[in-house]
Amino acid sequence: MFKKFNWGHGIILGLGSFIAFILFMIFIFPNGQQNAEMVSDNYYDDELNYQQIIDAKKNAELLKETLRYEQLATGIKVNFPESVNPDKGEIHFDLYRTNDSNLDIKKDLNLDSQKSFTIPKQVLSAGSYTLKVKWSQDKKPYQIDYDVQWKYRSYFRNLL
Repeated sequence: MFKKFNWGHGIILGLGSFIAFILFMIFIFPNGQQNAEMVSDNYYDDELNYQQIIDAKKNAELLKETLRYEQLATGIKVNFPESVNPDKGEIHFDLYRTNDSNLDIKKDLNLDSQKSFTIPKQVLSAGSYTLKVKWSQDKKPYQIDYDVQWKYRSYFRNLL
């Protein structure tokens, strides 16, 4: 078999392998890639104001008690401790979907009587999120970030 293999066959085999590799890279490889969207449309403005975010996160690290979140069948509930009193009870949260910016949620709201708020399950779909909770207390900014893996289906099974 190799007696009749010459340099012409090698060139054809090499070109055929190269073409197969290129076709693999075009048709098969992109199917395994995740969507990599930018988190913010105003990336450059956000970058210029990033020192304020660093200060807000440092302020939040100095708190004696921190926020806690829990996943319930009704949604994601964020509880503020008694020692944290946001100015006028107003907070802002951003819920960024890791792989689809169409599922992002940004909202300003007031805390309820138990110093908590709930993100309802109707606006969530199973997957990975980044939850950013922002507030001010005594005119100092605070921000806490959480990585959240929403798995409503597992909670649904536990209720049955």
